[in-house]
Amino acid sequence: MDALYPPIPPHAEGLLDVGDGHRIQCQQAGNPGGKPVVVLHGGPGSGMAPMTRRHFDPAAYRIILFDQRGAGRSTPHIGEPDVDLAANTLWHLVADMELLRKKLGIERWQLFGGSWGATLALAYAQTHPERVSEIVLRGVFTVRRRELDWLYRGGASNLFPAEWDAFLAPIPDGLRGDPLAAYRDLVYDPDRAVRERAAAAWSGWEGSIVSLLPDPGFQIQYSDPGFALTFARLALHYFTHGSWLDEGQLIRDAPKLAGIPGVIVQGRYDAVCPPITAYELHRAWPGSRLDLVPGAGHAVTDPGILAALRVATDGFRPG
Repeated sequence: MDALYPPIPPHAEGLLDVGDGHRIQCQQAGNPGGKPVVVLHGGPGSGMAPMTRRHFDPAAYRIILFDQRGAGRSTPHIGEPDVDLAANTLWHLVADMELLRKKLGIERWQLFGGSWGATLALAYAQTHPERVSEIVLRGVFTVRRRELDWLYRGGASNLFPAEWDAFLAPIPDGLRGDPLAAYRDLVYDPDRAVRERAAAAWSGWEGSIVSLLPDPGFQIQYSDPGFALTFARLALHYFTHGSWLDEGQLIRDAPKLAGIPGVIVQGRYDAVCPPITAYELHRAWPGSRLDLVPGAGHAVTDPGILAALRVATDGFRPG
């Protein structure tokens, strides 16, 4: 069995005005009368990806995707100069999802998200549990301090020392004690060359450690200035604010998900989002199932991840 369904185009798309001067780009694919599922992209700045439509049986699912505020084809775009980020928070994204659900006339929908997409899925489901039929997560991230410290304050450097040196390279020596704060300033530097170099280094760090084995394709994609500036700016905006969450909130409030079936697919050697977070979420979420994939890291294309996601979405497919 192929782990992905065949490629399909969207059959409907357009911009939804969500207020605050923001419009989000939305798509639908698959069966218009099928079971609704909403795909939540990572980053938070990576935007929609055509491959994500292929996780679902198109004959059975009504597949909904959208670019979150500031990302992809949503407007205003984070890459534009002087964009006001006051109305771009996790709770704005949760409200956008609710507006989209109502606009589409959907009573309940399945949530599907990886990495930052898992963060958003958990925040939405804990706010609106009555609107969620099932949840499928991959590479769980909940924005706790220890997760940020692991990734951006030296924890993962124990596994990737040369890549960590490259990550620190754009930061002046005296500012390396807090890379998040230093990079937040660098990606808005008035000098275009400075901000593009910083964004490429920030994003390239994740591209270097995202897969179980080194993959030059990820490193090229993540370091491309067109991708990197959006990816870095939105991540830094969210992570320097703790994503407007109480410390540990998404694990603390996981009991609110009781009664919502869920599958957590997690790479055993995920260096971006280590498995402890997925394990702690699973223990706190009654009725969830943890699928720890033995030969995989964080990347969705790592061995076994796609197949595990296919099993999860097929398992929730209507009979």
